Amino acid sequence: MPEIIPYLPGFIAAYAILLVGASSPGPAVAMLVGIATNQGRGPAMVASLGIAVGSMTLNILTLLGVGLLLSQAAWAISALRVIGAAYLVYLAYGALRKAFNPPKLTPEDMAPRAAWRHFTHGYLLQVTNPKAVAFWLAIASVGAVKGAGLGVTFLFVAGAFAISLGCHAAWGLALSARPVRAAYARVRRGIEALLGGFFLFAAFKLATSGR
Repeated sequence: MPEIIPYLPGFIAAYAILLVGASSPGPAVAMLVGIATNQGRGPAMVASLGIAVGSMTLNILTLLGVGLLLSQAAWAISALRVIGAAYLVYLAYGALRKAFNPPKLTPEDMAPRAAWRHFTHGYLLQVTNPKAVAFWLAIASVGAVKGAGLGVTFLFVAGAFAISLGCHAAWGLALSARPVRAAYARVRRGIEALLGGFFLFAAFKLATSGR
């Protein structure tokens, strides 16, 4: 598609920012640690899909200008910050509960959990994280698709979705591998306690970041 050639430098710059954000450990990866080591590979992949769809949602909203509007509206970003912090506290509660009363590790021995719950957890974590909004605002500042038609914009969104899904799915695959799960079984209480502490710290930093 010759019409995409002028936009390639912008694509590369935007995707480089996204690659750093999607591959760096953070709340999303911490969530995948808990899901992959407790529930297995399938649920981790579903959660990764939810994270990627959440990232795509932020991408589309940013392209529409909603992300910029949020960054200018103090009350909106404050509300988003509170929602995100509350969700991180919820995740911390779940991790700490597992630290004190760990469930069975083998997925086959555990009560089945609906796939939509894993997807929703990943999606909500991504779209309520102001740090993710900030990443997409940084990507928007590159102007990768400024003046582009619908086809080029669609390719940009699809490429960004693939990067987010690929990075998080790679984490999910690695964390659900048998050696990792075996190692986790030996130190699971400590890992869950660390995850709970991390989520609480992230919630505190998020709730107080605007002060």
